[in-house]
Amino acid sequence: MRTAVIVIGDLGRSPRMQYHALSLAAAGSEVDLIGLEGAAVMPGVASNPRIRVHRLPDHAFAGRASGGARKFVLASALRGADQARRLLSTLMRIPKPDVILIQNPPAFPTMSIAWLAARLRGARMVIDWHNLSHTIAAVKLGEGHRAVKALERSERRWARRATAHLAVSRALAEWLKRHYGITAAVVYDRPAVAFTRATSAAAHDVWQKVAKETNLTERPPIVVCPTSWTPDEEFDLLLEALERAERTLTKDAPAPASPMLAVILTGRGALRANFETRVARRDFKAIAIRTMWLEPADYPTLIGMADLGLCLHQSSSGLDLPMKLADLRGADVPVATYDYAPVLGEVMTSGQEGVAFRDPGDLAQILCNVARQSIAPDSALAKSRTWLTQNPPERWDTQWEAAARAVLIP
Repeated sequence: MRTAVIVIGDLGRSPRMQYHALSLAAAGSEVDLIGLEGAAVMPGVASNPRIRVHRLPDHAFAGRASGGARKFVLASALRGADQARRLLSTLMRIPKPDVILIQNPPAFPTMSIAWLAARLRGARMVIDWHNLSHTIAAVKLGEGHRAVKALERSERRWARRATAHLAVSRALAEWLKRHYGITAAVVYDRPAVAFTRATSAAAHDVWQKVAKETNLTERPPIVVCPTSWTPDEEFDLLLEALERAERTLTKDAPAPASPMLAVILTGRGALRANFETRVARRDFKAIAIRTMWLEPADYPTLIGMADLGLCLHQSSSGLDLPMKLADLRGADVPVATYDYAPVLGEVMTSGQEGVAFRDPGDLAQILCNVARQSIAPDSALAKSRTWLTQNPPERWDTQWEAAARAVLIP
């Protein structure tokens, strides 16, 4: 068996599709993993003899990142057309696949090109639904924009032509059934075995790298916030919460000689530079706020040495679930997550996986408690720390075998 796994996004920042590739390879399939250039793939993917990685160049077109809606649509169309040409060429060049597995979003150009290649090469086409493409476009353009409506019609049309479907949440699968008339198997994000509580030696080594890059000499309590720096994350809320926490921590005492809390935001993305500029304008003393990119081998260790995880995801559709919750769950790290939609209840219960917040005041109080290391024993956060140690997480391989294998390898 041979499978083509497609990500029209930075391949190295697409962990779920890399997990699919690893699981398929472990099941005996030869895998062609296709995605855009960017960050390095996971070490396990790079070293797997059954997986061949194909990188597509990602050419930027003027107007996509800035300018009005018309320029954005034109630049996105030009970029998509360029990606379509390169993707089709790759799919026609690789050995004939039995299955073409694609990530959505983005629907354009992935769905149409994958369907065409599947028809030409006699393959099954399977869509793994992470979210809805048209709701993401609506964040930039508005729900009533013609391009958004056209994308929604296209997304529905090509979805109905696929052979099978996977979805990251039950809420998303139910939406697809109601609106698109398709049935998707729910495959939840689950942590890989790399995500576990960090050993003292591993934590020491990574902290030395973090301290060197961030100019932190002492190690205070650490809050790690994995982010893609996209508009569907609540950076304004975070900044206000940090300001409130700073005022509270310094209200009745002089500024500390060293930070009482380190908040580390990982990842790369379009909104990172703006956030860094806004933080630089403020004089934080009690809280050290740092942004950094970690290589795939170091990222799980940083997650595993955190005192608290922070999730700012707010969802364009209200139907998807952030994978960072699974990573933190794997490392037994409680998470403070923005309570963006009822779908969160599928993987999150207060006092178990972590705690939820709805406004800057809630988050500021959580940050202050972590900084002071004064978590009340009967608080939801303290209960979460106990619950996590007593309830080992389900891992990706188990979830994949139970829910995805039968769809991808019938």
